[in-house]
Amino acid sequence: MKSVVLDASVALAWCFPDEQSPYADQVLQELEGRSVLVPAIWALEIANGLLVGERRKRLTQGEVVRFIDLLEIVPVQEVSVSISTQIAGVLPVAREYGLSAYDASYLDVAIRHGADLATADDMLEKAARKAGVSILCASHLRKTKR
Repeated sequence: MKSVVLDASVALAWCFPDEQSPYADQVLQELEGRSVLVPAIWALEIANGLLVGERRKRLTQGEVVRFIDLLEIVPVQEVSVSISTQIAGVLPVAREYGLSAYDASYLDVAIRHGADLATADDMLEKAARKAGVSILCASHLRKTKR
């Protein structure tokens, strides 16, 4: 079974009640039995999203703890490469597809590992399609986006 690169936008939708979607729920189900890959920035994006959610009173610390417990079940593997390899991979992808370096890091991992991508980000999805990367649960994506 193909690996999946999990964008923080999907994972955070599992935590925030107002961001939940059938797409994010379907992705969570589809991850079972798959290798889940993330770029090095993923944990920081998740932590920042949780922190901002707490500060804006969108999440309680209890909800954060429950979400972190959920993440323990998902077999997330950080793709670790040297800094120079990471930069050398991300810059051309960001340039070619008009992405931020952050978003390009997800696409770069998907390209290098021949993995599907799970994302709720429209620009990243569009770039992935142009790059020939499959979107996980793509049939659900358009039907459930806000």
